[in-house]
Amino acid sequence: MFDYKWLVTFLLTSFLWADSMELKILNGSWHLRVMDGMEVRKARAILDFDMKKMQLSGFDACNRIRGTLIKHSDINLTVPMLITTKMACRGKIHNWVSNRLHQTLKERFNIQEENRYGVDGITIKSLHHELFFKKMHRE
Repeated sequence: MFDYKWLVTFLLTSFLWADSMELKILNGSWHLRVMDGMEVRKARAILDFDMKKMQLSGFDACNRIRGTLIKHSDINLTVPMLITTKMACRGKIHNWVSNRLHQTLKERFNIQEENRYGVDGITIKSLHHELFFKKMHRE
């Protein structure tokens, strides 16, 4: 008997992989611009990817964060445990961004290159959140 479930999974994975990007282009620092449709640049959340080591670090709008990226498939990643400092947030927007960023990273998410709002960047999409980041260029 033919296993149709395997075939559907294979075709879906192949289709999604064809549209996904090479993870190595994530290397570097990314500034969070838009979260769930809301402009949040002033929160100054930054993610720094090191795909060779499968590490993530940065600033969640309130605290320094770091964690290990876990690859579940060619298109899905998670950071199941974030290590973070415990400083107080400066304001409501910072707390809002910090909480949702943590939720997104702990859920399975995929990443796509996109141009939004006239800016080239990446979008991290999880089950509950959508985050758009712009690459930070160091001079």
